[in-house]
Amino acid sequence: MKTKMNLLALITIMFLMSCGNKNQTAEEKPAEVLPPNTCEMNAEQYKLAGIEIGSIEQKDLGNMLKINGVINVPPQDLVSISATLGGYIKSTTMLQGSPVKKGQVLAIVENPEFIELQENYLDNKSQLEYAETEYKRQGDLYKDNVSSAKTYQQAMSNYKSLQAKVSALEQKLALIGIQAATLKEDKITGAIPLVSPISGYVKTVNVNVGKYVTPTDVVFEIINNDKLTLELTMFEKDIRKIQEGQQIMFESTANPGTKYKASVYRVGRAINENNTVKVYATIDGMHTELVSGMDVSAMVETGNAVVDALPNAAIVSFDDKSYIFISKGKRTEDKKVVDDFLMVEVTKGISTGGYTEVILPAGFDKSAKNIVIKGAYTLLSALKNAGDMAC
Repeated sequence: MKTKMNLLALITIMFLMSCGNKNQTAEEKPAEVLPPNTCEMNAEQYKLAGIEIGSIEQKDLGNMLKINGVINVPPQDLVSISATLGGYIKSTTMLQGSPVKKGQVLAIVENPEFIELQENYLDNKSQLEYAETEYKRQGDLYKDNVSSAKTYQQAMSNYKSLQAKVSALEQKLALIGIQAATLKEDKITGAIPLVSPISGYVKTVNVNVGKYVTPTDVVFEIINNDKLTLELTMFEKDIRKIQEGQQIMFESTANPGTKYKASVYRVGRAINENNTVKVYATIDGMHTELVSGMDVSAMVETGNAVVDALPNAAIVSFDDKSYIFISKGKRTEDKKVVDDFLMVEVTKGISTGGYTEVILPAGFDKSAKNIVIKGAYTLLSALKNAGDMAC
């Protein structure tokens, strides 16, 4: 019995050891773990991605300064029109965007004060004519010692006082658009026209028929877009990089991709509260698609510089950072040849002509010819989708 028990125990131990060996054999091999920021591709993936390898190039890129701003017009080409003495709007046909010519009637304004002003002018003008005659008559009498000096001086004072009053009334009439020289007793009117002082387009209409406007109300705004300018805002630290006569390129946010030219004609000399300076530039040529108020982004070339550069396609962006990929060479995995790629963070600089300046990390070998210049976004996609920086 003892012998049988010993034999059973030995068989059990051997069985357990056999099972342990089988389980160990059946276990899967540990998953491959690539270094951080590393991606791999087999030959087929490499071909489909269209990967091309190159190196850092020395490029003479224009040193570009980016400035934001807005399209504007010179002060003389934007006119606010008001009714000098106020009144009621009797009629108008103006709409926003309506074209107007210089001297064209924009609206008719009615006001009883217009009648009183004309009446006062004609009355004082008539008195002035009499006072002038009396002044001359008293002057002659004074010379002949027929009239006293006091009488002559009173006539002169009355004449000059009326002369000043009539002149002032003439100016008031001119302000409301009435020419005193053509005003007659049978031509008095209570309605006067508001006319445009420039040719252009109606920018704003702030009235309707029957509305009362005060002298401070802006009734219309007329804008002339023939001489558009740029009003750019640049930081104080960059003020020395731009000067009058400098050429700039810009595009509007309403029509991105279309480039326009402009010439700097004035650089501000006052620093604003936010440490910025205004720069003004004249837009070259006529562009009907550009209108006042459009936001723009301008690029100013401030000089040339030879820098480390790569084609734009070599640089990818992810999480507000810029990266390039470096080929680490080939290796064999499961009897297949694969290529490893390392993602390296860089800093972007100026960009022009399809190339972008790159500021490389310390110790980077600039002479190496192992940088991915085409297919970088495919590598980034593979790296992101892999989860643990492996593909």
